[in-house]
Amino acid sequence: MSSHRSPDFASPLPLPGNSELIEDRFGVSIALRVGKAQQVFRWIAAGTFRMGSPPDEAERGGAEWLHEVTLSRGYWLADTACTQAFWQAVWPVNPSHFQDHPQNPVENVSWHDAQGFIAELNRRLPGLQARLPSEAEWEYACRAGTTTAFSCGDQITTEQANYHGAYPCVGGERGLYRQRTVPVASLPPNPWGLYEMHGNVWEWCADWYEEYPTAAQIDPRGPPFGKMRVLRGGTWSDPARYARSANRSRIEAAYRPRSSGFRIALGPL
Repeated sequence: MSSHRSPDFASPLPLPGNSELIEDRFGVSIALRVGKAQQVFRWIAAGTFRMGSPPDEAERGGAEWLHEVTLSRGYWLADTACTQAFWQAVWPVNPSHFQDHPQNPVENVSWHDAQGFIAELNRRLPGLQARLPSEAEWEYACRAGTTTAFSCGDQITTEQANYHGAYPCVGGERGLYRQRTVPVASLPPNPWGLYEMHGNVWEWCADWYEEYPTAAQIDPRGPPFGKMRVLRGGTWSDPARYARSANRSRIEAAYRPRSSGFRIALGPL
């Protein structure tokens, strides 16, 4: 699998003038500023992985069959879900329920709301190519080179992710139920420097939902039309099993659950 720490990369877009290129122990990133708000984007190199879950993974869903996926080009992915501070730097009205901290993830947004925000961000920063990640890009980044149920192993705790601690995975220990979101980057990152890919808020993906194919795929983008859009990652109010790397959820694009947010990708889809 491609290294994510190498400074050698081929960015699919020029860096905006109000951004800074950074290299740290996780690899290359961009710090993008809009007004007084900032979002860090990590470079995710191209690679091949096994999407879905193996038949023996505890509490796996029925639509997670394992198949090989190749992402032929790298992309930038926000290291956190979009914050309320970043949202309000672009969009004046904060739709979120938990508004006590500007670094809380924005939530209570529909797929269409997320797309409207991204369109305005692209209007303000021409050439940025902001978008939602595909479902395959999301899982690839969540796994961060791992093949276990979570990027931290086959179990997860409430010290590692924000989920309903009274409902751990089979064999896990009960933990804290926070009953709300936490500010982004509050919990440990995955091996590629991405925060809260497990739990906190559901994250919208670009794709319409459909059953997986059994054959290997290159750059899958989902069907051209459908009834529901994909969400990934689980949330603060859900059992741990919904936060697994392979877990899939879907709802109608116009629906605004209190637990739904999104994470921005940059580059051509």
